Amino acid sequence: MQMALPLSVATVCKNNRDTMSRVLESVAGLATEIVAVDSGSTDGTLDLLREHGVHIIETEWKGHIATKQMALEACSQPWVLHLDSDEPVEPDLAASIRALIEQDDDAVGGARVNRKVWYRGRFLNHVWQPEWRLRLVRQRDIQSGRAKWGGLDPHDKLYLDADTGRVEDLHGTLRHESFETFAEHLAKQIALSRIAADSMYAAGKRGSRWRLLVSPPGAFMKQIIAKQGWRDGRAGWLAAGSSAAGALMKHMMLLERSGD
Repeated sequence: MQMALPLSVATVCKNNRDTMSRVLESVAGLATEIVAVDSGSTDGTLDLLREHGVHIIETEWKGHIATKQMALEACSQPWVLHLDSDEPVEPDLAASIRALIEQDDDAVGGARVNRKVWYRGRFLNHVWQPEWRLRLVRQRDIQSGRAKWGGLDPHDKLYLDADTGRVEDLHGTLRHESFETFAEHLAKQIALSRIAADSMYAAGKRGSRWRLLVSPPGAFMKQIIAKQGWRDGRAGWLAAGSSAAGALMKHMMLLERSGD
């Protein structure tokens, strides 16, 4: 068996026992430390985390960005990998992470991974692809504030200052077990659209009838044509429709908040 790396895994969770179990299995033997910020799990997630020796921080939900930042700052190893609670690491990606950390090139400040949605036993290889996300950073840059979470909830993004070194794109796949059915995905879209509209309004953005008109079909055409989502079969069409529905709901809610 290979030695665990000088690597912390940071995650946030609430009632994610099933997917979290696969996340933990995917980094077994890879990470020295796992830090989980839990916001009130009642489904056995906490018991699962304790069984795996995870360092648990229990707190109320502070929003996507603030809660993920808390997990990031609690990590102690030289390298930190963020994983959502529904993102198992595929073996090819685990091998790439190991190779990068073992090489420990000081000119490398971080690494991006490509996340793919897993739906009914297979990856969606076209819709929402590629989805490169910065997820691996150095702990020294977290301490100095040069690596941190930002964006607008719920669309959080991990940022790394340019002077920290180059960012590598890692071979392999981060599996995204976001939903089992598109009905479930649409239900999640309602809550996420509300959060997005609230964040946009707080940031000074206002809704418009024009965006309500053009954004939903634009989102659909982007996925089905530009991303060639049709090649994913029925799931590709459903994903494109889900993207359009999300855009519609977000701009409806923002327009309502903006008044006449």
